[in-house]
Amino acid sequence: MNDASGNPAAAQADSRRLRAPGWVFPALLLAVLILSVLRFDLIESLLGIRARGLLVSRIPLWELALQHLGLVAASSAAAVPIALGLGIAAVRFSESGLRALLVAAGSAAQTFPSAAVLALSVPLAGFGFAPTFLALSLYGMLPVLHNTIAGLEGVPEAAVDAARGMGMRPRQVLIRVQLPLALPVILAGVRTSVVINTAAATLGAAMGAGGLGLPIISGIRSFDPALILRGAVPSALLALFADASLRRLEDRARRAAGGKPDGRGA
Repeated sequence: MNDASGNPAAAQADSRRLRAPGWVFPALLLAVLILSVLRFDLIESLLGIRARGLLVSRIPLWELALQHLGLVAASSAAAVPIALGLGIAAVRFSESGLRALLVAAGSAAQTFPSAAVLALSVPLAGFGFAPTFLALSLYGMLPVLHNTIAGLEGVPEAAVDAARGMGMRPRQVLIRVQLPLALPVILAGVRTSVVINTAAATLGAAMGAGGLGLPIISGIRSFDPALILRGAVPSALLALFADASLRRLEDRARRAAGGKPDGRGA
């Protein structure tokens, strides 16, 4: 029998074989999430509680989950490309003062609580989906913007100089060198943005946007812990699933960029 302790490569190969595949944890979270949405009565039976709110019989939990998912997906789909474009512009035109302006504005905006951002969006867009979408989009841009700037500025200057020496134009250097190397950091910002929006979207129920925040608010008003859990458990599982799934993409991007994977989330 070979002694793997004296061979680092063999020991690393053995550890990889013993480690569970990275998709197991996200798949497990997804399965529990689907179960909690479709059969939350099983969780109530396990905990020995039962929601007594009228909302339970009026709106199916899966419908609230789809509303919540739609809010998060729509706001993230709007926030990520806008923040990515602003981050690229801030780095490319840093001498014009755009970078300092965007960083200062982003840092100031992060001091506002998400509930305050939602409340301030109501006078602009009224009640319902629109103000929640606007607030989540603005709030979700901040982590992506900061990480895009940090990722692009962290690209080794030698790699950029080598690309320029090969005759690449500035746009080619950005697309073929800077963005691939900065992608792990950018994806970390995207992951943070999506998780923040998943949690903040529960506040949208107070604005009439529906979602998993609806049973939470109803449970607080009626002093019904079981009803609160109907919204809190699926929203927490959705945030954990988004974090684990995007972390997998982040690890793959880090491997492609020549770095070591994070290793968390599995």
